[in-house]
Amino acid sequence: MFSWLANAWRVPEIRRRLLFTALVLALYRLGSWLPAPGVDAAAIDQYLSRAGGVFSLLNLFSGGALSQFSVFALGIMPYVTASIIVQLLTVVIPQLSELQKEGESGYARINQYTRYLTVVLAAAQALGYAFLFRSQGVLQANAGRMVLIIVTLTVGTVLLMWMGEQITKRGIGNGISILIFASILTGLPLGISAWWNGGPMERIFFPLIALAIVAAVVFVQEGQRRIPIQYAKRMVGRRMTSGGSTYLPLRVNMAGVIPVIFAAALLAFPATVATYIPSTQVFINDYFQPSDWLYLGVEAGLIVLFCYFYTAVQFNPVEQADNLRKHGGYIPGIRPGPPTAQYLDRVLTRLTLPGSLFLATVAILPSLFIRYGGFSQASAGALGGTSVLIAVGVALDTMRQMESQMMMRNYEGFLR
Repeated sequence: MFSWLANAWRVPEIRRRLLFTALVLALYRLGSWLPAPGVDAAAIDQYLSRAGGVFSLLNLFSGGALSQFSVFALGIMPYVTASIIVQLLTVVIPQLSELQKEGESGYARINQYTRYLTVVLAAAQALGYAFLFRSQGVLQANAGRMVLIIVTLTVGTVLLMWMGEQITKRGIGNGISILIFASILTGLPLGISAWWNGGPMERIFFPLIALAIVAAVVFVQEGQRRIPIQYAKRMVGRRMTSGGSTYLPLRVNMAGVIPVIFAAALLAFPATVATYIPSTQVFINDYFQPSDWLYLGVEAGLIVLFCYFYTAVQFNPVEQADNLRKHGGYIPGIRPGPPTAQYLDRVLTRLTLPGSLFLATVAILPSLFIRYGGFSQASAGALGGTSVLIAVGVALDTMRQMESQMMMRNYEGFLR
């Protein structure tokens, strides 16, 4: 592994991309410690420590910026929520569906709509936080200062969105996922400290459980079913191409960690709504905390739903069947055309079910450990479940992208 990393560092382009990603992440962490103007960060931190629940999850995904009520207090979640809404709208609005078929220009328009919606959601969430903290007496601000805080937090989210896009374009990996990955890693020292100060059962069993989850995540993320593909001989110009056999890899979890991130973003929405409707706050405090069965059931259902939705967005069986037919390929025993599309759809549906159930199970494990195992919320939240899924998934995707860059330069890959 170390020799592979050394080879990667010797390549100027990869070294430049790595340095750019590190620089953006350093700026991100700096902004996470810069408090918004006129904010008592210590008072807000104490209030969030008492509140716990959903706010702990929001604070985790913001890299601790929410507890500081810093410039990046909202994190990247408004952008993730906007992406979910826009992708769902593309299914029901024909105009957005047509834009998807236009290629790069259409995707550019859709991304522009996502950015506009991100600004609206970020402003709404910033307004909700400001009024919540003001009503709890931890934020002393007049109308002018409130407007300044809301604008600052909204601009911070827009800046994070731009930073994530720059990482995707000039750095390594998916920028938005990298920012969430960095946020989760910042909570690792606190989780280790909470584990070390926990009870004897937690000290003994929690590292074993965490390692087992990591191994299971890697196993499922890398698992795939290979559909055999046979190519017939055909004339291309004046030459006869020889037929051959290959395979079409279908991953068990084709959606990656996106369903977990989407579910976490949507589950943060009720807490924001409750800041505007105080009567709903009682219901959320009593029945919709991360350790409550209603919350766990909704989270698991959303993860399964988004697994199927995002897999359908990424893989179109009809297009794959048409591409195979155009290039003279076929699946042995399956007729080309619609029968091939139906076969691929049936295989993918059956394959996605265990992958989605696995993601849902791992995501709710920390809450079960807290509720029935006596584990501390800090250690279970930072070292297990959703955090491990996202961290390991993003790390594997980033390593896979670096491996493709290395293979282009005739270096031996790291993932085997």
